[in-house]
Amino acid sequence: MVELRENEQKTLQTLRKLSGTASIGQIVETSGLAHTAVMRAVLTLSEKKLVTIQEQKQRVITLTAEGEHHAEAGLPERRLIKSLTKLGGKAPILEAASHASLEKEFLPIALGWLQRKGWATVKEKGKVLEAVGQPLEGSDEALLSLLHQKGSLIGDELKGDMQAAVSILKGRKLLEIREKTKRIIQLTQAGQKLVEKGLQIVEEVSQLTPELIVSGKWRQVKLRKYNIAAPVVATWPGKKHPYARFLDQLKEKLVALGFREMTGPMVELCFFNFDALYTPQDHPAREIFGVYSIKSPQYGDAEKYRQAIQNVKKTHENGWKTGSTGWRYRFSPKETRRLILRAHGTTMSARTLLNKGLEIPGKYFAIARCYRPDMVDKTHLSEFNQVEGIVVREDLTLRDLLGVLERFATDIAGADRVKFRPDYFPFTEPSVELVAYKKGYGWLEFGGSGIFRPEVTLPLGVKVPVLAWGLGVDRLFMMKAKIDDIRYLFAQDLDWIRSTELT
Repeated sequence: MVELRENEQKTLQTLRKLSGTASIGQIVETSGLAHTAVMRAVLTLSEKKLVTIQEQKQRVITLTAEGEHHAEAGLPERRLIKSLTKLGGKAPILEAASHASLEKEFLPIALGWLQRKGWATVKEKGKVLEAVGQPLEGSDEALLSLLHQKGSLIGDELKGDMQAAVSILKGRKLLEIREKTKRIIQLTQAGQKLVEKGLQIVEEVSQLTPELIVSGKWRQVKLRKYNIAAPVVATWPGKKHPYARFLDQLKEKLVALGFREMTGPMVELCFFNFDALYTPQDHPAREIFGVYSIKSPQYGDAEKYRQAIQNVKKTHENGWKTGSTGWRYRFSPKETRRLILRAHGTTMSARTLLNKGLEIPGKYFAIARCYRPDMVDKTHLSEFNQVEGIVVREDLTLRDLLGVLERFATDIAGADRVKFRPDYFPFTEPSVELVAYKKGYGWLEFGGSGIFRPEVTLPLGVKVPVLAWGLGVDRLFMMKAKIDDIRYLFAQDLDWIRSTELT
């Protein structure tokens, strides 16, 4: 005879009311039991072959913060075409945008989608906007509105144009898709027979109270057995973020390979970020779209680097003792003192080469926080990490560098294959870009590397070859954890943080 507890009997009876098949949510709603109570009962009933559990993967679609904004205010192109219509169908772009109260960052997006949807064209050398055709509501706007009303939708339940709209809005980063598991519970033949015989639910008592003991009612009630094997509510103790744990593991591996850690400030002199790395002072990377400049103070103290600055100055102007002709311009000592946020980890390599404590031969690494005003997308952030490394030794060759890079990609990121592409950097020659492949993930660019030019090493007092690389450690982790969007590394998704395991 099958012995069932109170909640198990209630779950079976509820399943019968629901025609023998129901989701966990339906059982909870119909029976009035707590979700955890139903889950425990279902697992026990499954072990006793009275029910089966089927798992279905669902894509749950929700709006992002920007998607919510556009759902309330209207898509940028809709707001702009409405304004244009009120202005007579033709108006200067800036006037139409101002009339629509369109935020500055959404104007390029609105113009692109207006033309893509065939609602308007740009004329008079990109200054005037003219409406064409009928701006009918599309499936993207319909889906945006529906998501705003309902909060979330199941992707697999959408059909036709709505499925296409999902791809469009996802590409515009207005919605996000998460995978959710839906559990369907179904009575087995044995479970059906047991329910048909009739179940008499006897209330069980899980705790003896003074009242039950004094009144003697404890003799009449059924005491619930304590099942030490019963599933319990999941608990999540505190632990390190998966990415922080990965960085710790990376440091441990590098130290085990004989590397020493380099350090350096986040607010850096242009001398170490550019000049010492043989980057000319008129290089585009120094402009406002390439680095973050410090507003106050604008310049730092570089007095203790005076001799090195003089060497670098001569190298830039005429090549100094390096055998080069230099960049042939007048070097500005003031520009070399300008303060910026560190744009790449190679600044610490330059500092280490200039340090009196430099050991030759020696191997050094740094995991550096870097800052660039890049457009944020699935592969770029304005604040990111780089793993920087140098090897200083006589008789080093390009073959040594490729071996180090391959070891990184396979041991650290778990890559299956690697490729090397010729590249260019002002401070290395030859220069190589590392690209790696992982089955089920695809190809991913990791960053650049090379052998420091004499124009870098000699002014800093180093006369032996130096291998150098700066790889995107964020991307190393993406490949290892099979993440396709770099922004997800810093998202506050507790489910992902709790479930992600890295070996």
